[in-house]
Amino acid sequence: MKPIIGVTPDFNAGDRKEWGGREPTYFLRARYIRAIEELDGIPLVLPLLADRATRRRLLQQLDGLLLTGSGPDLPPSLYGERQQYTFGIMSKRRASFELDIVNLARQADVPLLGICGGMQTMNVACGGSLFQDISSQISKPLQHRQRTPATNLSHTVTVTPGSLLRRILRSVSMRVNSSHHQSVKAIAPSLIASALAPDGIVEAIESPAHRFFLGIQWHPEFLFDRHPLHRRLFEAFLRAARATDRGA
Repeated sequence: MKPIIGVTPDFNAGDRKEWGGREPTYFLRARYIRAIEELDGIPLVLPLLADRATRRRLLQQLDGLLLTGSGPDLPPSLYGERQQYTFGIMSKRRASFELDIVNLARQADVPLLGICGGMQTMNVACGGSLFQDISSQISKPLQHRQRTPATNLSHTVTVTPGSLLRRILRSVSMRVNSSHHQSVKAIAPSLIASALAPDGIVEAIESPAHRFFLGIQWHPEFLFDRHPLHRRLFEAFLRAARATDRGA
């Protein structure tokens, strides 16, 4: 059976000219859908439901959950800080939905893969914090917003021995693309870092207590069709999703 994978979209509440202007608009780049579909899953774009009971019911229909990246940032107030920089802020509707469904997925042990901003949401949902802007808060960082297309590889990450990510990749390191200005600062208490960049930035997090709860800072959906290590990430995620027992 092909697993059903819920995919979170971005949301314009009516204040972003590039995504529908004044008309509230859902927005999702097709590359996320393509990765799931081409690797034999069924992608389902999720509505950002407001009611928690309805969110729980929606999750019960899914075999896995993919948290996508986002242009805007999570409000720093969600991890106990004031906003220090003038970057765009994620809509309350998306932030509320994603933070809650991360914890619902943890409780139900539904496989979850978070990509870029999705990884950051996972960390905040579990009690961690973020660097609001790497270049302003880190001494001598790498260029984490690469100037070349995201189909190109940018830098190396070192994978933590014994981690789920290490078991998936079967490699001590890999080269990744990089398109982010924020990153994990304090790792949530229930999570571990499973990959690091050469400048110490956390590039992957996971939960040792769950069968598949993994966040990665790069964008494998640009790379899976040409780079086997990035393909393995999606294959492992879909494999875990096929084992989901919705009746549990």
